Order: sequence, then C-alpha cells, then structure tokens
Amino acid sequence: MNEDGTVLLQAPPLPYYLGAGRSDFKPGDQHPNRRNLGIYDLLLVVKGALPIGENGREWTLTEGETLLLFPEGEHYAAGPCDRETVFYWVHFEHGKEPGASEDAVRASRPFGNPHGVRIPKRSRLADPQAAFSLLRQLLAPASGGASFWQEQRLFAELLAMLEREGEGEAGSPSARLAERAAAYLRQNHRAELTNEALAQALLFHPNYVVRCMKAKYGRTPMDYLHDYRIEQAKRLLVATGWPVSRIAEEVGFRYAPYFSACFKRTVGQSPLQFRKQYLS
Repeated sequence: MNEDGTVLLQAPPLPYYLGAGRSDFKPGDQHPNRRNLGIYDLLLVVKGALPIGENGREWTLTEGETLLLFPEGEHYAAGPCDRETVFYWVHFEHGKEPGASEDAVRASRPFGNPHGVRIPKRSRLADPQAAFSLLRQLLAPASGGASFWQEQRLFAELLAMLEREGEGEAGSPSARLAERAAAYLRQNHRAELTNEALAQALLFHPNYVVRCMKAKYGRTPMDYLHDYRIEQAKRLLVATGWPVSRIAEEVGFRYAPYFSACFKRTVGQSPLQFRKQYLS
C-alpha cells in the first residue's frame, strides 16, 4: 500500500495490452494534455523528473517511480521538465465496452470471480531494471501471430510485478490475514458465519479482520461471503436440476425465500430466470 492507494481491476476480464512506448524529454518539454483518453495509461520513469497531473492532483515522478492514470478525466503536465527525463508509457484496456449497459455486461459474464488485479496508483519499484527489461522486450520488433501472445504475457508479468510492489513480495501481514480469512470463508461457506466467528477462528479481533479484508478485497468478510455464495448458487443452478430450496441450503442460506431475494438483488434475475436462460 502507499499514500495514493491501490487501484482494483476486477477480473474477469483481465486487463488487455494495447501498446507501449518510450519518451525522451529535454529540459522544457512537458507531457501532453489529454482528456477522457478512454484507456489506462501507466507511466514508469527511467531517469529525470516528470511533473504530471490528473483531475486536480499533481505529482513529480522520479527514477523508478510509476503512476497509473485513469481512462476518464484529464491528464496534463504539472509543469515542464527541468532536466533530461526518460519514461515508458503503457496503454491498456479493462472493463466493459464503452456504452455497454450493466445488463449486457452481466449477460456476457454471468459467472463472476472474486479475484481482482490490484495495482498501486503510485509506487516506487524495488527493482526498476526488471520492469525496464520487460518494457524493452515489449518494444522489441516482433512478427507473426506469436507476437500477440508474447505481448500479453509480458504485460501480465509487468502487472504481476506492480501488484507485488503494492503488498511486498511475500505479502504484508494484513494481506496474508485477508487471504486466510477469504480461504476460511470459502471453505466454510455452508456454515452459519459471522464476523465474530471468523475472527475467533483466525485468532484476531473482528474489527481488524474486517479492515484487512476491505483493504485487500474491497469488501467486508460478510460481503465477500455473500458474493461467494451467490457465485456457487449460479453454478449449481446451471449444473444441476436441484430445486431452489436445496441450492439455497447447499450454499449456506437457511431460508429459500431470503436466498431468492438476495440472488435477484445481486444478479438482477430470480434463480429460476437465471437457470432458464441457460437450460431452455
């Protein structure tokens, strides 16, 4: 974690690499101003100092620092460079197509996944040369169909490196506790669980477990559990012919009407409507 926070990119879909480049600025040069670019712009500074702003916030990035700029809003120079500055930029997409409705997104990806890619908004690389090596490979001339997959692989390695920067290679103690909590919730999702019961199983205070889960997953333990149960219910609705009451019990809901209400509120359809669209 860092003072600028962490950007959560829910998966699926995975971020999709579009292109990259290297910019060499002389003193007096400055980053171009852009508005609503529509794609993510990741900056990695090799040397010098790059003044950059986004939606009223400003930074000066120096050697080994990174910054992730959002698709929406305005990116602009916070001032001219006062020295020779070299940086890489990486453009990528993530999320629904522009203009796509939430219903369309839900229909195209009905089965969710609790994982998300977590990238520091701003970070200082522990091993900048490793990141620069990946970027040089991304920019190396390539030909043939294999180049597409090589680019996506290298980009995925770069994102994984940045994700580790946010937590530390082995993960911070709070991140490890959040992972333990999530694993416990998945393994015991059929049981009656509360924040207190989870904390007792992990031997930590309930409030601390909640903070760790929110920092890592962006959700409280009970929200995480609810979403996991709904995802399991989706799979059982499609893979079995069980009645809704049995599926509710199998995924940890004690009352079928309450399960149906939660399912519809989350998915936008009743359990039977969800099943029908795949089995009719």
